[in-house]
Amino acid sequence: MVSIVFLTIALRGLDLQLFWQVVVDANYWWLLPAVAVYFVGVWLRTWRWRAMLLPLRAIAVPRLFPTVVIGYMGNNVYPARAGEVLRSYVLRRNEAVPMSASLATVVLERLFDGLVMLLFIFATLPFAPLPPTYQWFVLVLSSIFLVALSAFMLLAARPQRLSQFYSLLVDRLSPARVRPKLHGLFDRFVVGLQSLRSPRELAMISVVSVAIWLIETLTYWFVMHAFGLNLPFAVLMLMTAVINLFTTIPSTPGYVGTFHAPGIAILMQFGVAHALATGFTIVLHMTLWLPITLLGAIFMLRQSIGWSDMERAATLKERPVEAETVELQTRQGGADDIAPRVVL
Repeated sequence: MVSIVFLTIALRGLDLQLFWQVVVDANYWWLLPAVAVYFVGVWLRTWRWRAMLLPLRAIAVPRLFPTVVIGYMGNNVYPARAGEVLRSYVLRRNEAVPMSASLATVVLERLFDGLVMLLFIFATLPFAPLPPTYQWFVLVLSSIFLVALSAFMLLAARPQRLSQFYSLLVDRLSPARVRPKLHGLFDRFVVGLQSLRSPRELAMISVVSVAIWLIETLTYWFVMHAFGLNLPFAVLMLMTAVINLFTTIPSTPGYVGTFHAPGIAILMQFGVAHALATGFTIVLHMTLWLPITLLGAIFMLRQSIGWSDMERAATLKERPVEAETVELQTRQGGADDIAPRVVL
């Protein structure tokens, strides 16, 4: 329903004949450098995730890259950003990293991404004003991201003190049979936040996050040239930021509607005709969606991961670490093989 509402807003009043002519006349050779630049950004995302995972385990970027691609593919074809769970499941399967710990790093990634989007918006305001209808949404998200990041930094800096408070709540409010499981989930989640304790790591992750999104904006720039547009880079930064903030709203897999409506609105705000803005936004969406989805499906096949593994991933996410350890021992050939690599 959310996607239908946003698509209705985006396509209302669209001249379909003019739109089709815009799509037919585009120079699609520009998509080749756009896709290449996008995957440079994915490689940087992998490097950033590796830095966040270092307190859990050191994993080479080439080894981690397929897992990241599978996760993004999952976001594109499963609802509710389920690819994030799939990514943690594949990491657990390949590297024996507990899912609750790796999911903490995934949440951190989303927080840093959100803060960079807000930085883009505020940095471009003097050159590319935000449409008034979106200002309230940006203010609400600004508050949420800042509060969440502050809470996570406090949790990483004072885990023992917060653990006492958390334990008190769990012991008073939950049944005795589930308390060990809840305590284990909390403990492993805190381990996943350890990259926040180092100012050097924090600064490095912040700088890399900005670089990642500047590279993605460069993808927008290449696609823009396919349609003969010549918008200032600041407008594309604003478009990148607003689109990615709106895709946090629950919608269909692949962010149908929540990607298109804000993208078209930003372009029209700066004088681009409706048909041209719609063609640009739809082709941009397919450029960001199709290549990584196909590559993720190839990596899934190579690792013998099936669609049924999504349900398995959701189940394993809720299991205590002892159960994870036992299964990994069974899958990989015994306790001697797996025990040194399990991070509690």
